Amino acid sequence: MQKAIYPGSFDPVTFGHLDVIQRASRLCDAIVVAVANNDGKKSLFTIEERIELIQEATSGNEKVVEVTSFDGLLVDFARAQGALAIVRGLRAISDFEFEFQMALMNRKLDPTLETIFLMPTEEYTYLSSRIVKEIARLHGDVSAFVPKAAAAALATKFSA
Repeated sequence: MQKAIYPGSFDPVTFGHLDVIQRASRLCDAIVVAVANNDGKKSLFTIEERIELIQEATSGNEKVVEVTSFDGLLVDFARAQGALAIVRGLRAISDFEFEFQMALMNRKLDPTLETIFLMPTEEYTYLSSRIVKEIARLHGDVSAFVPKAAAAALATKFSA
């Protein structure tokens, strides 16, 4: 079984993330969506909330075999999962430099682990969780950017 890891913060999951998952589904037998537990990054949603939102959004995709969190090195997590590849989304040239450096470092740490870069469909190239949170914070309509459950969760977070 060709298993891949799709890591990210997913704070919140967007249609861009889901598009990358769908594209990866065509290339891999199984995908583990791995929510990074990054103490250095202030998240709006808890790990548990992010996992739940992703599970709901990917429930119809039989290739998504698990949605979980991880700590530590991604290569260690991927090895423990028996994954052969890491999937990363690239929206713009600005993403490439950082992602390229991370891919090379991961390759140095584990030469057997490949990185697959996937571009989302053009309508999502501008989309980021950060921008979606800002729109929601200002009480804008985010329904074109995130699944219904994520839009409702954002509305709840910013209703105070």
